Amino acid sequence: MRLPTALANLLPPSLSLTLIGALVTGSFGSSVPTPWESHSSPVFVGAGDIASCYDDNDEATARLLDEIDGTVFTLGDNTYDHGTSTEFASCYAPTWGRHLARTRPSPGNHDYATPEASAYFAYFGERAGDPTQGYYSYDLGEWHIIALNTNCAEVGGCGEGSNQLAWLRADLAAHPARCTLAYGHHPRFSSGGHDDANLTPMWKVLHDGGIDVVLSGHDHTYERFAPQDAAGALDTVSGIRQFVVGTGGARHYDFEALRPNSEIRNSDTFGVLMLTLQPTRYVWTFVPIAGAEFSDHGSTACH
Repeated sequence: MRLPTALANLLPPSLSLTLIGALVTGSFGSSVPTPWESHSSPVFVGAGDIASCYDDNDEATARLLDEIDGTVFTLGDNTYDHGTSTEFASCYAPTWGRHLARTRPSPGNHDYATPEASAYFAYFGERAGDPTQGYYSYDLGEWHIIALNTNCAEVGGCGEGSNQLAWLRADLAAHPARCTLAYGHHPRFSSGGHDDANLTPMWKVLHDGGIDVVLSGHDHTYERFAPQDAAGALDTVSGIRQFVVGTGGARHYDFEALRPNSEIRNSDTFGVLMLTLQPTRYVWTFVPIAGAEFSDHGSTACH
């Protein structure tokens, strides 16, 4: 895979060559292809907390998507402020909506500001799953991908005895992939103040099921955590690496209290997270909008 020239031109000059080399070879700091290199590995790219008609930040992040092939994910709060059909048509559709055909969304609390998130499900259609659930799964290359609905009160809960947790256990059992990723709106952990302990049962099932990566939004920041278990203890053997990527276009939030195992944070840069899903590992790159300096990149093997 090669980083498009137009996208490379958007990045800080000192970063562009590093990213190009890393994404082509599949490793950072090495120009020699490794045994797990795959030039056909799928790309998974997106963010949460996206579109508003009050500014053009979502237009800037949409321009990044214009230059990146692959599957687009959304981490909820797709359009502001109330997730109405008018907001989807007027605010989301002209920007991220350009990539609707390749988007696999998840809903946020602002999407549910319209009862039953009806405008969200109408806009995304079958890509959003069953409207009574909002959670679903699919395969991408050799990875299994799980889209969660973390608006727990709207779907009968996320804890023990809930339909979603029973479905999640069954889905993990039916798809024993080497590499698995889950995503949804609310973060289990965040230094931005919106971490949600109600997701602990879900995280325990994910951890027990060998999940490698969880992507979240809700806090309008970027934050990467070291691998952890459901209680937040460092777990470098079988822990889940969580990314908070609420950087799709909505105004930024400040960090409140630094959470344990937080490795890197930024609260003033819009952008998208690009993941290259190789057969036994993943390469991540936070791609900032034009003119911004912050980025983040790395690579980790699956469990």
